[in-house]
Amino acid sequence: MHKSKLLAALIIGFSFSLPAAAKMYKWVDDQGVTHYGETIPPEYANKDRSELNKSGRVIKKQEVLTPEERRSKEEADAKKRSDAEVALEQKRRDKALLNTYSNVKEIDLARSRNLQQVDARLNSMNSQVKMANNNLLGLQKEADDFTKSNRKIPKSLQEDLQESQARLNKAQQDLEKAKADKAAVEARYDADKARYKELTGQ
Repeated sequence: MHKSKLLAALIIGFSFSLPAAAKMYKWVDDQGVTHYGETIPPEYANKDRSELNKSGRVIKKQEVLTPEERRSKEEADAKKRSDAEVALEQKRRDKALLNTYSNVKEIDLARSRNLQQVDARLNSMNSQVKMANNNLLGLQKEADDFTKSNRKIPKSLQEDLQESQARLNKAQQDLEKAKADKAAVEARYDADKARYKELTGQ
């Protein structure tokens, strides 16, 4: 008898001998030999396998991924979820943008109002930096006078110098943050304006 016909006959004969609730599986071993049975041997639990019905037809196929394939699939799934989240967030932002403004001029007005507040804070920060710097220069001059006259700089003056330097450093940091905030405001409104034009064609 032809090998394929013999195999089919064996499958059918085996299938009819199974109890009604029994399952039959098909798997291939490491040598490429196909096997059939009611249970999968433990050593082939991580191999591809198929579940057959009583007629010997495949009703369910389970493919076991290699570690590389599994990692690739997980990365692809993660990217898909990330892309979906980005798209959802963009849709939310677009809706908010269209609900907030009626035209491009309104975006320009909002930008101007916000930048006025930021500029006022920047002016205040610049004044604080200038004041802290002048105070430090005055204290340094006092310290220099003590040094030039070969006198020891008093401890209180040394402490004042340290505190003044710390205040100047803090004021400069606040100023840099205010500048970064202004750049962020400008960038946000520029992006909103470009996106609004894209959405409305204005």
